Amino acid sequence: MDDNEFIDSVARRTGASAEQATAIARATLTTLAERIDGGQARDLADQLPEGMRAYTFAPHEAAERFGLDVFVERVSGRADVDPELAEIGIQAVLDTIRTATTADEYDDVIAHLPAELWQVADPVPPYDG
Repeated sequence: MDDNEFIDSVARRTGASAEQATAIARATLTTLAERIDGGQARDLADQLPEGMRAYTFAPHEAAERFGLDVFVERVSGRADVDPELAEIGIQAVLDTIRTATTADEYDDVIAHLPAELWQVADPVPPYDG
């Protein structure tokens, strides 16, 4: 997968323009890099398209601990989109990462996230009885 395919995937999944999808992808990767350990962020970057790698380097080796609300808030602010689109965008980027990386790498990234973010990464349909 190259940079354009990555952005096209995010745009298609969100219904956003290519410019918004680019901003959402970059913001999500930056926030994800803050939320996972530095080594895990580097491993993820190694499997992403070249243009996305710079956004996936963690500012610190130790992960920051924050939940879904802060994750959405950071992506929303960085991408300059409303929180609803930010949350849809986070899911789109995680789905695109799943496609762009090996299953083991994706599982390693998701394992570093709190349970409330797993629902965004792997949404389960509600039980309808």
